[in-house]
Amino acid sequence: MSRRLVLCALTLFLGLAPLAAHQAQQPPTQAGRQGGGRLGGPPSMGGGQCANNPLNCPDAPNPLPAANTVWLEEMTWMDVRDAMKAGKKTIIIPTGGVEPNGPWLALGKHNYVLRANCEATARLLGDAICAPIVPFVPEGRIDPPSGHMTSPGTISVTNETFIALLSDIVLSMKVHGFEHIVLIGDSGGNVRPMQTVADTFTKQWSGTPRVIHVGEHYDYNTVTAAMEAKGLIPAGRKSDGLHDDPTITMNMMVTDPESVRWEARVKAGKATIDGVSIADRDKAIAIGKEIVAFRAQVTAAAIRKATGR
Repeated sequence: MSRRLVLCALTLFLGLAPLAAHQAQQPPTQAGRQGGGRLGGPPSMGGGQCANNPLNCPDAPNPLPAANTVWLEEMTWMDVRDAMKAGKKTIIIPTGGVEPNGPWLALGKHNYVLRANCEATARLLGDAICAPIVPFVPEGRIDPPSGHMTSPGTISVTNETFIALLSDIVLSMKVHGFEHIVLIGDSGGNVRPMQTVADTFTKQWSGTPRVIHVGEHYDYNTVTAAMEAKGLIPAGRKSDGLHDDPTITMNMMVTDPESVRWEARVKAGKATIDGVSIADRDKAIAIGKEIVAFRAQVTAAAIRKATGR
């Protein structure tokens, strides 16, 4: 069987299998119990039926205080509804990756970075929410492997798959009424596909809603220069020759010190990167917070400029 036929069969299977599973989970299609409610009956939200419980009705008051989070996945549907009514009409879609980063850093390096940076950016803007981090991005040819795919643990997708995934996420956010849809990334392979998605929808929708790719977030040279200027990281360092550096390591430590194997490295006498010590955990995290704050300021400023705020 040709490779094209195999791919077509796989695509069909992957498309039908989730649908079958979803249908199997649905309640019996009795009157008033279908997904959208009885024809002509009250509208339904929240995954249940308005007719069966008033908490499934679109205008039902939230029975709990608003969640103190900017992450979409940590909110209930009522939290999102109320946040948008209060003016949070910007959604940030962060894209990370799963790739090798030397002997010390977890494969999800970029995702740990974005966990800190997207939250800081959204809180600084005040009217933004962070979509779940997209961890599956182009990392090299899958078979035969190239780029990061030559290292165990890497997960890669094609540019076409990445663009399709981002497009569906963007479309979802449009349907929900977000006015500004922002793409930010923390890995080199993400940049062009994100720009492609932004350009495509900008042309298609004529700016309503706005879809923008903010490349300013992924500019480690500017971050390093700023931290050196503040005296937080020494200039003239000698590189260890790893896919790692102090600004990345300490940025990750803000989310989780163990994402850089901090405790084990201290015990092994390996708690340095490019000659910069991270052995003092609190000091390293404090510098990491400066890095996060700087990157959030740069990213927020770029979003404000792009959205005319």
